[in-house]
Amino acid sequence: MKNKNFINTAKKVIDLEIKSLTKLKKNLNSSFNLAVDKIVNCQSKIVLCGVGKSGLIANKIAATLSSVGTPSFYLSAGDSSHGDLGSLTKKDILIIISYSGQTNELKNIIQYANRNKIFLIGIMAKKDSILYKASDIKLLIPEVTESAGIVPTSSTTVQLALGDALAIATMKQKKFNRIDFKKIHPAGTLGAQLKTVEDIMLTGKRIPFVNENLKMKDALKILSNKNLGILIVQDKKKFTKGIITDGQIRRFNQKNLNLQTIKVKKVMTKNPISINKDALAAKALSIMNAKKITSLVVFNKKNKHKTIGVLHVHTILQSNIS
Repeated sequence: MKNKNFINTAKKVIDLEIKSLTKLKKNLNSSFNLAVDKIVNCQSKIVLCGVGKSGLIANKIAATLSSVGTPSFYLSAGDSSHGDLGSLTKKDILIIISYSGQTNELKNIIQYANRNKIFLIGIMAKKDSILYKASDIKLLIPEVTESAGIVPTSSTTVQLALGDALAIATMKQKKFNRIDFKKIHPAGTLGAQLKTVEDIMLTGKRIPFVNENLKMKDALKILSNKNLGILIVQDKKKFTKGIITDGQIRRFNQKNLNLQTIKVKKVMTKNPISINKDALAAKALSIMNAKKITSLVVFNKKNKHKTIGVLHVHTILQSNIS
């Protein structure tokens, strides 16, 4: 069998889809703003529905909306005519996606929504369609050229892009941030990369605090008991003044100085490198690598002078953060 080069075909498909997306971009109007505002203020669920390839796109958009804080689910057009219409309530917003807007399987759900005053957002390309006429908000997508003239490709790309745009605009309007995102994505690599310093830092009695006027012979006992390789030095007001590491102690011993009687403040490094508890743990790891250190002092942005936790590089690595 001769080697064949399909790259030209691939480029033609991609070019068609790029042209379709360019048309979509030009088509956006005030209806998009109205749709986002309606979704943001929905007091119940967003329900997406479509048939065939449009149904697959509807399912994906529902998943994206849910992942950014807008409860959504996909309703099968076929199943809706066999009892699943009961899952719709008057407080829901229904989004129906259909390139032609005329698909027979959608007629029952459109009629049900209109009869029961369920708010309907339609995504379609035909103004003379049932879906266009029945929709409370009409998101008209451009008529496009499909690959090979018949295969739903450009149309589904446009539908998906519009759905993504709705989801991101809604997310920004709701001020849904990375902390919110992390709460509903706790597992996997994504969840690990979204962990904050506060999620994995050592707190309370696990923090090796010592007073700045304590003698080193007593401080070394605390260093050994806490087994972190560092000491966090405080003054009498509990403000953080410095840090002592294993490395500093080794270097001190190499000078043949007697550590036993020296006060902690004579050994410590002032103003230790610190990080806000709300920072990403991945950022903390980056700082450690850049500064060639193994621990960071953690503070609350309300008071940078008080240590509320300690973050050790081993803890970060054990959390699968890189």
